Amino acid sequence: MPATTKIKPKSASGTNRESPERDTQKSDSPDLSDLFAPYAEMWETGMRRWWNLTRHVMGIDRAPVGQTPRDAVWSNGKAVLYRYRSENPTVRPPLLLVMSLVSRSFILDLQPGNSFIERLVAEGFDVFLLDWGVPDEEEANNTLETYCDELLPQAVAKVNQMGGHNGVTVFGYCYGGLLSLLYAAGHPDDPIRNLVVMATPVDFTKMPAAMTGVGEGGIDPAHLMDHTGNVPAEAVRASFTLLTPTSDLSTVMDFWEHLDDDKFLSSYQAMTSWTRNHIPFPGATMIQTVEMFNEGNGFVTGDLVLGGRKLDLADITAPFLNVIAERDHIVPPESTYGLDELVGSDDATEMRLPAGHVGLIVGNGARKRSIPSMIGWMLEHSDVES
Repeated sequence: MPATTKIKPKSASGTNRESPERDTQKSDSPDLSDLFAPYAEMWETGMRRWWNLTRHVMGIDRAPVGQTPRDAVWSNGKAVLYRYRSENPTVRPPLLLVMSLVSRSFILDLQPGNSFIERLVAEGFDVFLLDWGVPDEEEANNTLETYCDELLPQAVAKVNQMGGHNGVTVFGYCYGGLLSLLYAAGHPDDPIRNLVVMATPVDFTKMPAAMTGVGEGGIDPAHLMDHTGNVPAEAVRASFTLLTPTSDLSTVMDFWEHLDDDKFLSSYQAMTSWTRNHIPFPGATMIQTVEMFNEGNGFVTGDLVLGGRKLDLADITAPFLNVIAERDHIVPPESTYGLDELVGSDDATEMRLPAGHVGLIVGNGARKRSIPSMIGWMLEHSDVES
């Protein structure tokens, strides 16, 4: 029987090898969403910028300011004393914040997370704020005596009474510091436990010309007043603008650059609502300020007369802190150096901080450095419950 030969079937290629298994999977087709993702992101950013611009221009959903809860506890005319709510203040004595006459007080309580007052309350302070209000014809004749011999003594007495008669820490900001110095020097027997002034002008020969160019050899003070007898808010703002004439341009450029950032827009609106919203300066007080400080440089020369009596900073004997902003363009640091040597306190400190006039109390630098430094000094000079 003939031998049988087995023949392997040929492969498709014509050889006798077994063909490899074919790859039946097809390659993935391009994902069009990946291609259009950058354009979608650009579209989303553009729409966010357009919406933020619209609501900013139209005044929709404006950033709220001054949100720390408070109650009015005393008033005299337009001056109002507020007490900030705190369930359990642990620091004595109470703290009285004294504002400038030409600035809105909400700069001290700008926004949650960016508020000097909110931080003070959280640290256990019993916080009060003296807000002078917005002057009109009724306040045109207010003098330095009105603020330093009448309203401030009354407000301090009220704070002392509500705080359990433990004295008061008086804290003056900018021109509020000037008022606080005059008040403390003129009322040495008042219950001032500590005195703090921040960004306060002392040597007016070192102040910017935009601030001191009124008076002898300069602008006639009468030319700055309007029909109410006060320096209008527009003139006050113009004087600050002259100090940094390009600041508005820089601010607008920042606005356009970060228009898609909701958090930035909120902070921008809050700050500009303060920087562009000053209040009138009472006419009689402005004239006194020109005579006593622009022309007389009273703090340095010692020529301080209030209510017919001569004042002396050496009569300030309470623990004293002078807070200086080293990058301040409104109250240059050299204009406030040496104040600790003019007062009569045996516990007088000069604290120099790397910040601007507002940066002492607003922003990341204030939160991380300036505010903790000031709070630390006040805690050291207070009674703190454990």
